[in-house]
Amino acid sequence: MQYPLLEKIPLGWLAFVGFCALWGSLTWLAYELHKPLPPEAHEWSEPEVTKLLLDQAVADSHTGDLESLVLTGKLRILTQHIDHIYLPRHGYPPNLERRLTIDFAEQLGIQPVFLHVERFSDLLSYLEQGYGDVAVANLTITDSRKAQVAFTVPVSSSHESIVTRATDKPLNQLEDLSKRTLSVPAGTAFWDTAQQLQGRFPDLKLKLLPGNATVDQNLDRLERGEIDLLIGDSNVLDAIRAYRNDFRVPLVVSQEKYQAWAVRKNNPQLLERLNRFLTAQALLKPQETLYFDDLPSLKERKTLRLLTRNNAACYFLLRGELMGFEYEIINQFAKQQDLHLEIIVAPTHEELVKRLLEGKGDLIAAFMAPSEDRLKQGVAFSRPYHFAEERLVMRTNDTVESRADLHQRILVARPASEQWHILERLQAELQQEGVQIQLQAAPEDLETEEIINRVATGEYDLTLADSPILDIELAWRDDIKAGFALKKSQPQAWAVRQNNPELLRALNDFHKKQYRSLTYNVIYQRYFHNSRKIRSYQAARINSENGHFSPYDDLVQRYAKNYLFDWRLIVAQMYQESQFDPKATAWTGASGLMQLVPRTAKQFGVNDLTAPEQNIRAGIEYLDWVRERFEDSIPVKDRLWFALAGYNAGWGHVQDARRLAEQQGLNPNRWFNQVEKAMLLLSKEKYAEQSRYGYVRGSEPVRYVHEIRERYRAYLQADQSPSDLDIDEPMQTAQEQGK
Repeated sequence: MQYPLLEKIPLGWLAFVGFCALWGSLTWLAYELHKPLPPEAHEWSEPEVTKLLLDQAVADSHTGDLESLVLTGKLRILTQHIDHIYLPRHGYPPNLERRLTIDFAEQLGIQPVFLHVERFSDLLSYLEQGYGDVAVANLTITDSRKAQVAFTVPVSSSHESIVTRATDKPLNQLEDLSKRTLSVPAGTAFWDTAQQLQGRFPDLKLKLLPGNATVDQNLDRLERGEIDLLIGDSNVLDAIRAYRNDFRVPLVVSQEKYQAWAVRKNNPQLLERLNRFLTAQALLKPQETLYFDDLPSLKERKTLRLLTRNNAACYFLLRGELMGFEYEIINQFAKQQDLHLEIIVAPTHEELVKRLLEGKGDLIAAFMAPSEDRLKQGVAFSRPYHFAEERLVMRTNDTVESRADLHQRILVARPASEQWHILERLQAELQQEGVQIQLQAAPEDLETEEIINRVATGEYDLTLADSPILDIELAWRDDIKAGFALKKSQPQAWAVRQNNPELLRALNDFHKKQYRSLTYNVIYQRYFHNSRKIRSYQAARINSENGHFSPYDDLVQRYAKNYLFDWRLIVAQMYQESQFDPKATAWTGASGLMQLVPRTAKQFGVNDLTAPEQNIRAGIEYLDWVRERFEDSIPVKDRLWFALAGYNAGWGHVQDARRLAEQQGLNPNRWFNQVEKAMLLLSKEKYAEQSRYGYVRGSEPVRYVHEIRERYRAYLQADQSPSDLDIDEPMQTAQEQGK
């Protein structure tokens, strides 16, 4: 094709124009690269989110309206940064908002992407800059914010309230605020209310808190006495009361205020569509907490309430992943029915049936055995999805080979459990055989795992356990063993109310299609077979020739130096994780030399979990990321032990253990002989239900940190090189020795 006009333009002018275009592009790129960094995208278990790299953020930055979002295929949801995924709690406002944004994105046929902003005060500025499309963070509608962004119809309401420690002198009236100090998180709507209070009571002092702290972190500071009074939203505080009782809310200091989602003012199409969606949800109507609906009505509500237990078999949080055999199976069922799964953890086993019959849940999944008593109460059971034996549990050095060997032994179980009924029948049978056994009642709130632990320590003599729970215990410990079965092939099933036949029919249809299917078998193997392959951490021979301890020392040294870790400590951790096997996999889904779970691997840019360099780099970066979550005021050495424990079990569980340690009179800034003791308590229901992150097998991170330290010591001795880290524990204070 000919271009006569171009032929008349001198080549010099064409070159000049081309140079200007190139210069303009480079100038624009330089400007874009020096813009404020966008929020970092941290992953949730669902939906999947990838970490934003700078070039992706620049490319994705836009301020388009609804049509633009549909073209990009993403709804970018700005919310406040949290340090780690927490155990979802019934009624917690962020859970509701997150669920609704996922529903809205699904209506549009696009992917929801959650972007967690470090400082609450940055939410709206990031929204305006185009890094997100909607800000969702329990945002209170204020006049100043309305001048900046557009708000949807309200999604919730609350009152601003004063918060004190549970042990403080009660505040009975507003006048009691005089001469106190009220702490206010930066960037929140609480500041206006606080200033109004100060206008009424000039002796009231105001203190600004960092805007990147969570409500739980501020409550921790309140409990430690670092702050005097705190202000917060009643809807959030009410939800937090479900798992902590160390604060009180004595005074309401505002009229009812409304929370909504924010969008840019130049996005009227998105605002209108969101308003239609939220209005259809009828969010401000009183929400029924008790109902007895069958499946069709549940689908209208779009929620399935699962009653279960927070333990190693049913439902728990590990390394930021929601796990548990019952949870994973029922989650599959909920997805097939297009229902959101809402988890309701009952405080005791007997409470499961009580709450179901009271309309507080729709389905029980907790390895429950059908019984005549429960049928008479109005419970209906699905087809059995699992069969379990009831096996005797004893210490490793104990010997009980037959029924006759049970003579004069004490067997322990919860009186409301199926195990107790089995033991009562056994006791009657053995009496006829001349064998005398004694039954001992365990507390009803005691998990089977804890009863087994008390057998291991000698506090209890013998117990009985379902084979699934016992299989999990045997995978983690070597101080107990399984004896003979006292009852074989006991069915276990899901439970619903007898007046919910359609839900029962759907469960049975699901069971028929999924039982022993690939999905079922993969999940079953993960918890009850693969868990047996957890490797034994016997000390392997340390090869210190030429200063090398592993085939990957050079890689470890390169990356450990960048993050100020002693490379020998990282090698000790790598051995603990994988025994230097780059193809090692764990039942949790973790893979590679540093045993990264897929969510963490993606967060740190790992494409191939089996590639040694990628896995080592990301593992060290993740360990550093966990370490940075702890305060700088913690001694360097203990920050490292906390980081290792967090790497193993999750940052949140370590924070729970630190808070519990302080309540127990232990030092929350020391790991050995202090926080590790509290970590062990989090395996007990009494303490787990009062923690934000719930149940954790505390013995695992305790053992993990201890064995890494011992191996690190061996490496130091073999290498004969100095270490910047003093790993020998100082002499305990008199207070610590008494604990």
